[in-house]
Amino acid sequence: MRAYTAGDTDVPLLEETIGRNFERIVARFPFHDALIEAAPVPGADARRWSYTKLNDDVDRLARALLALGVATGERIGIWSPNCAEWTILQYATAKIGAILVNVNPAYRSHELEFVVRQNGMRMLVTAPSDRSSDYTGMARQALADCPELKELVFLPDGGQPQLQAGDPERDAELTYAELLKRADDVGHSALKARLAGLDPQDPINLQYTSGTTGFPKGATLTHRNILNNGYSIGELLGYTEHDRVVIPVPFYHCFGMVIGNLNALSHGAATIIPGRSFTPAAALEAVQDFGGTSLYGVPTMFIAELALPDFASYDLSTLRTGVMAGSLCPIEVMNRVISEMNMKDVAICYGMTETSPVSTMTRAGDTMQQRTETVGRTMPQLESQVVDPVTGGVLERGDIGELCTRGYAVMKGYWNQPDKTAEAIDSDGWMHTGDLARMDADGYVVIEGRIKDMVIRGGENVYPREIEEFLYTHPAIRDVQVIGVPDAKYGEELMACIILKPGAEPLDAAAVAEFCRGKLAHYKIPRYVDVRESFPMTVSGKIRKVEMREEAVARLGL
Repeated sequence: MRAYTAGDTDVPLLEETIGRNFERIVARFPFHDALIEAAPVPGADARRWSYTKLNDDVDRLARALLALGVATGERIGIWSPNCAEWTILQYATAKIGAILVNVNPAYRSHELEFVVRQNGMRMLVTAPSDRSSDYTGMARQALADCPELKELVFLPDGGQPQLQAGDPERDAELTYAELLKRADDVGHSALKARLAGLDPQDPINLQYTSGTTGFPKGATLTHRNILNNGYSIGELLGYTEHDRVVIPVPFYHCFGMVIGNLNALSHGAATIIPGRSFTPAAALEAVQDFGGTSLYGVPTMFIAELALPDFASYDLSTLRTGVMAGSLCPIEVMNRVISEMNMKDVAICYGMTETSPVSTMTRAGDTMQQRTETVGRTMPQLESQVVDPVTGGVLERGDIGELCTRGYAVMKGYWNQPDKTAEAIDSDGWMHTGDLARMDADGYVVIEGRIKDMVIRGGENVYPREIEEFLYTHPAIRDVQVIGVPDAKYGEELMACIILKPGAEPLDAAAVAEFCRGKLAHYKIPRYVDVRESFPMTVSGKIRKVEMREEAVARLGL
């Protein structure tokens, strides 16, 4: 049987803009909670928005942007950790047809200026500086160096009234509060006219790929792309207006703004922001304090939550579901999330920024094996196939090849990079993911790793995921990543990079080899072991194996 599946087509796609969809939901659930920011600053009370209040604040910001002359299709950057204003800006730009550019909060000046120039950004909305990042200083430098950048808007500091923008002569700088005052210059009719003139196929969001190699590329996403993807995920999770979704993952990434905001707010559910950035205690406190029914995270987040010394003291009884995505999930972690966090309907979502992002997903009715060993089946209204990376031919089920996705969720392309777009999306509309996968007889997809992560040792293809899953069963190992390093005899050898459980006995290569002997083929047993405190990661939760390989090569003198 060919390794091809098409998702359900029973439910039609939403053919409306994000702004229209939001107004329709506001009319249905005007007084329901829409947004709760649990801790704007340490010790502060939570901030709350009903759907009506959120819509009012969105419209006010949208009218302020119109007052500044922001045109349909102009790019507005948001450079900030998670906060309520992030969500408000997301919907305000959608209502006026401006393209929201998600800027990685970890970026520094060189990376920021690259993104500003690459898309011709007109305005940058930036967080106030904090201990980890001088957002204000770097934003001002970008304003000075990038002539296309016309305005800087400084967000309030954790719910405080406003931040001083600087010297009075800085005409290009506004505080968020000062920007909102501009709304008085534009009537509601102007906003309604702008909204009425937008099309679901219009680009509305630019998300820059993590850039684990080379310069980041701007995936151009439309209303139709991301609204339908978010909505479809919520349908499969069984979301209703009674759900309360705790979102500790970054809004900068599709996980936060699509699987999080667009998913929940297209169902009348509440979104809950535990804090500006992830801490395991804050995430569990948000579930406990606000009755969270759904919790999101990449696997390392769930690992950190489960590892809290006082984990058992948190009341997680309201949880029923959630999403685990961003990178491959260890089976042992999934089992603990289901059994110890009450998330019996938790789903694995798989995809990439370029596919809005989710292309396959597990369902609540799936068996435990399907929900722990696969990334589910093809999403509704999408297609999946596994092809030979060399010939492009569709493989048989069970064979390992490159996973490809086609349908409404595939991006318009990379911003101003038609050559890179053509490399990623073929002439038949298939998005080539770069992931190695196989499809089983029932259409479930198993990710074997990245094509570039596959290790070829002495002519044998070795898939790190298989070895990682086995090593997770070692009682001393909390987390593990397997990489390939150069070897004169075999071409490549295996290294296991290990994070130990607290109080565990030290592990070395001999001990790991002994654990593997008789259970793994000899060529799959790691030659090297690197015990470390953490793994280098992108902001979206992907392990930077390229960086780990570079470190290993330098340390071992290979």
